[in-house]
Amino acid sequence: MSAPNVAFPYRVDGRGRTAAPADDDTHLRDLIEQLLFTAPGERVNRPDFGCGVMQLVFAPNSPELAATVQALVQGSLQQWLGQLMRIDEVQASSENATLTVTVRYTVLRTQETKTASFTREVPQ
Repeated sequence: MSAPNVAFPYRVDGRGRTAAPADDDTHLRDLIEQLLFTAPGERVNRPDFGCGVMQLVFAPNSPELAATVQALVQGSLQQWLGQLMRIDEVQASSENATLTVTVRYTVLRTQETKTASFTREVPQ
């Protein structure tokens, strides 16, 4: 019997227990979001976990930055979540203090293609 998945962000449900995501699709989306917006070094027991894309929010937009973000995100997703999904495409854009990352991936277990978009604003 495998351990149940934990919802992200961590929270307690109405029964006073650790909340679980609604379904596997939600869990995979949560995993991607955690990886994207965790900075390397932020997790104590996994210092190399994370993507670090938030450090690039204020970099000037350019084709080079887009290629850097795509390679960074795709490499991190493949390293940490490659056993669960195949990364098909990554797109990133930054406008003012808002970063948007869109990931198209195929769930290996079901062979379904999914798209998830994530947006974060940097506090000013």
